[in-house]
Amino acid sequence: MEQIHPELRQMANRIPKFSVTSGNLWLWRFLTNLRGVTKTPKDIQIQNIFIPGKDGKTKIRLRVYKPRSMPGLVPGLVWLHGGGYVMGRPEIDDLACIQFVRELGIVVISVEYRYAPRHPFPTPLEDAYTALQWVNSHGRQIGMDNRIGIGGESAGGGLAASLAQLAHDRKEIPLTGQLLVYPMLDDRTSIRDDLPKAEIMSWSPISNQFGWEAYLGQKCGMENTPAYAVPSRRTDLSGLPPTWIGVGTLDLFHDENVIYAQRLKEFGVECELHIVRGAFHGFDAIAPKARIVQEFQMSQIAALRKFLFSVKQNFIDPELSIRDE
Repeated sequence: MEQIHPELRQMANRIPKFSVTSGNLWLWRFLTNLRGVTKTPKDIQIQNIFIPGKDGKTKIRLRVYKPRSMPGLVPGLVWLHGGGYVMGRPEIDDLACIQFVRELGIVVISVEYRYAPRHPFPTPLEDAYTALQWVNSHGRQIGMDNRIGIGGESAGGGLAASLAQLAHDRKEIPLTGQLLVYPMLDDRTSIRDDLPKAEIMSWSPISNQFGWEAYLGQKCGMENTPAYAVPSRRTDLSGLPPTWIGVGTLDLFHDENVIYAQRLKEFGVECELHIVRGAFHGFDAIAPKARIVQEFQMSQIAALRKFLFSVKQNFIDPELSIRDE
């Protein structure tokens, strides 16, 4: 069994062993919401924008990060937070989104999509697509041109992968690339019985099975999975945008991430797979100062730079209401 990377061992020992279940979901949501909002740096502007949902009644919050000083219109990244499809909020990724803005000078739009079990598939995906449509048509008002990438981590990475598939098929919004940080791609992983014990660290098979079943509204591994619900179930991956996938060797999602990357390449999709030896799920949040974490983050920055900086076009300029922080 592979050992935890030396740079991560000390912090790994402090991680509580837990599983998310229907019985304690309220507690994990409470603890997640306790995580304080990052103080806004002087060089970054953070705004909360509320847009209409697909039903015309729901309001979807977009948390927008951009440089205080912008030379003109810049590319944008639509970001989807993690949380196993059952919890989370944009603020948990404040630091990552701020880093993207600071390093690249782009606009990041983090989506507060609704999640399961109250809002199972397809609601979270449709919320994400509604946000993508809004960015595509209103981006100029937040300083964007039409270069749009998508990304996310964990369940947000899985949702981003589904969003790329949906956008490809609807042919309404071209994407420059997708950044998938240890994405949650395959419900069948949760019913495997051959995973080494170390792989359950920080996100267990029990948590994974609960998250998928809450999202799908059915048992994991069933054949009649709806289209776009489980990204890895899609048979034809051709035509998807250039992709970056990053995952640790001790991550529960390692195998499904590697397989998805290989399949993308087989279908002619440009895909970079960044594997971190001895790293577990969420390792970058646990030890942000570690060298391997910084290398992991710089690989993402390099991929986004490659994806996003291409030919510009213009947006229409409709009205909206923005609240600054």
